[in-house]
Amino acid sequence: MPLHGLPQHRPCRAARRGPGGDLVTTAEVEREVGRDRRRKEDQRLITGRTRWTDNLTLPGMLHLAMVRSPFAHARITSIDTSQASAATNVVAVLTGADLGESQGVNINAWPITPDQVAPTHLPMPSDRVAFAGETVAVVVARSAAEARDAAELVDVEYEELPAVLDLKEAAADTVLAHPDLGTNKSALWRFDSAEAGTGASVDEAIEKARGDGIVIEREYRQQRLIPAFMEPRSVVVDPTSEQLTMWTSTQIPHIVRFALAATTGVPESKIRVIAPDVGGGFGGKLQTTPEEWITWAVARRLGKPVKYTETRSESLLTAHHGRDQWQKLTLAAEKDGTVTGLKVELLADLGAYVSLVGGGVPVLGAFMFNAIYKFPSYQFNVQTVLTNKTWTDAYRGAGRPEATFAIERLMDELAAEVGVDPLQIREQNWIKHEEFPFTSVCGLQYDSGNYEEATAKAKEMFGYDELRAEQRERRERGDTVQLGIGISTFTEMCGLAPSRVLGSLDYGAGGWEHASVRMLATGKVEVVTGASAHGQGHETAFSQIVADRLGVAFEDVEVLHGDTQVAPKGLDTYGSRSLAVGGEALVRAADKVIEKAKPIAAHLLEASVDDLEFAGGRFTVRGTDQGMAIGEIALATFTAHNFPEGVEPSLDSDATYDPENFSFPHGTHLCAMEVDTETGALKMRKYVCVDDIGNIVNPLIVSGQVHGGLVQGIAQALWEEAVYDDSGTLVSGSFVDYLLPTAADTISFETGHTTSPATAHSLGAKGVGEAGTIASTPAVVNAVVDAVRHLGVNDIQMPCTPERVWKAINGPGAGGPTEGAAMPHFEAGGAAGNQEMPGQSSTEGAGA
Repeated sequence: MPLHGLPQHRPCRAARRGPGGDLVTTAEVEREVGRDRRRKEDQRLITGRTRWTDNLTLPGMLHLAMVRSPFAHARITSIDTSQASAATNVVAVLTGADLGESQGVNINAWPITPDQVAPTHLPMPSDRVAFAGETVAVVVARSAAEARDAAELVDVEYEELPAVLDLKEAAADTVLAHPDLGTNKSALWRFDSAEAGTGASVDEAIEKARGDGIVIEREYRQQRLIPAFMEPRSVVVDPTSEQLTMWTSTQIPHIVRFALAATTGVPESKIRVIAPDVGGGFGGKLQTTPEEWITWAVARRLGKPVKYTETRSESLLTAHHGRDQWQKLTLAAEKDGTVTGLKVELLADLGAYVSLVGGGVPVLGAFMFNAIYKFPSYQFNVQTVLTNKTWTDAYRGAGRPEATFAIERLMDELAAEVGVDPLQIREQNWIKHEEFPFTSVCGLQYDSGNYEEATAKAKEMFGYDELRAEQRERRERGDTVQLGIGISTFTEMCGLAPSRVLGSLDYGAGGWEHASVRMLATGKVEVVTGASAHGQGHETAFSQIVADRLGVAFEDVEVLHGDTQVAPKGLDTYGSRSLAVGGEALVRAADKVIEKAKPIAAHLLEASVDDLEFAGGRFTVRGTDQGMAIGEIALATFTAHNFPEGVEPSLDSDATYDPENFSFPHGTHLCAMEVDTETGALKMRKYVCVDDIGNIVNPLIVSGQVHGGLVQGIAQALWEEAVYDDSGTLVSGSFVDYLLPTAADTISFETGHTTSPATAHSLGAKGVGEAGTIASTPAVVNAVVDAVRHLGVNDIQMPCTPERVWKAINGPGAGGPTEGAAMPHFEAGGAAGNQEMPGQSSTEGAGA
């Protein structure tokens, strides 16, 4: 049986070392790609034999504790450090004024419009704080406990200022998060298919539908979430050698290195950034943090190694948050439900500062509101807004979950209006498999997909028709516990990203990835990758790819990453890019190794290069059994005793891969929820998903990624929400109040796959890290609403708590998201006008 679209496990011959250490050719071995492999790295990760940043102890190391503002917005009038300075083993107490320009500045790498309004983000301000939790002073002591104790002794006087916390009120500019800016509006980014030449006028489509079709208008709330990664952030800086070294729990060591050089005046060649084993990130560690910059500045000032590790409370309070949008959508359709236009208007909360890529997160979503559907017209507007809350940035899916939620909720509403099954309305409007490659109304080229196959398989696994029948029976007999069925058919753009596309969107970096493959004299292989893992299983999957490509044993491949001195080139890990971009770079580097080995093998075999074939790790002379393993060639290259003239004695090879297109995984997720109409209590009955993520390297790792992603998306639908009180205090600042699910809160998921390989690269992989999170939230909410729609409910604001469900049933509108101020009007064109989309400036658009 084929493994997820890959060839069947096929035997191949490979070189191994015998008991005496001599190279021998073993019997046939199993192909690695497509094989379940337990992760290499788990042996150290789950037994505690690894090194997290907080485990590091350097000679003479000092410890930091942060003094943080309790106010969301306040002027700092005075800071008395005398008592803290006198405390036991305190070495220094420093303020923003003490560090001055040496602390650098936190950068925004994605100014989405030329006129974007953004406050300067000093790591530690000296005059004013803009959110509760902002650092105003640091205590340096000989132990972490002594530093924390002394931090309590720092006396800070504040003059509290009015704070803006509500997103809609912020857009009205009645209270300013940063009075010196004169507005809370940061940037207005807009796309119109008619102006871009990718579709018709959406306003005309809506006007026509108001006359002889259907118009659906809805507002949805994407609540604020907290990434809540397993390992709190930690940073150690050692300034004692000529090269300054930073260890940090980050997803982006290369970007941190660049940003340090760009903002602190230290040459990049003098900076080494190491991300050791990192305990989760989900986008929450895709950031250059004030804590990193403060620790850097303090270490340089004192000339000693310094460590800072946040507490869990600090992590929830000040590590960046995700989502936080108001969404207003208008869908136009013909009477039969055929869609004709979609208009999207967003308010996106940036928090107190425009973070590294936070301003661009809604722009990523702009390409995905049209999803898998053939919209003839489309318009997208987003107004990003500053508030006095923790800043937001990428969180698992980064803009794509927000878009998928909105359109999948809206398609259910359209089905209800037409009076047909929600799956029918989707199939009526989605791109058919024979229409691929398909250029969307946004100008993106979807390279491959088969929504029909994934949906048919999901329906069969789910028992869709049987559950619909049960739903009808429960309604007919007036059961107090009703059954709802939720659907989410999704696609996403991942494998971020073609550099030219990022450039057209004003992003401050490229989308390429770098890899090196080094053949050692003993036949072992070292792989160096710029993709830095934080739990994804890179070491295992990359070993499988290289083992197959070079015909060596899986165990003989060592993967090195996360250290800018070991892996000097890279753009790190986010956006489901590690395999689709980093993996392809590895393939190309391995292929170069084979090409470099070919003339050496020909010389040693006394044959023509043109007569050589390479398979299963061996070069053979065509038509004979004469051959050599690549490990033997590595040893011959190391000695270089019998070597062809003019050939460099090295097989080591590098490759940098810049993707030609995004990759577009897709899938169908089905959820059955039971809702107690008397109490609002919810119970998940069944969850099935069938994802098409292209070719699969390791099914076991994929299952883990999907399961983890599902739980995160379901948690947004049912449990998680960052809540502030009227003064700007985060009241969900611990796991007592911020509800993360456990295994006891979830059920066993049923997962399956179909395969439409990506066409832009040789691996055919599409990315899986974000899929579960993107698809699951609307599937669950659609199921909850479907259970009570016959009671007059068409929306329930997330998280769908029993209280909100009960209110929605018993008080019209009480559980929905349409309370409070209206969405602001978006001026046509906005301050920045229509944004150029990929492919509009030339014929080299995304996927062109």
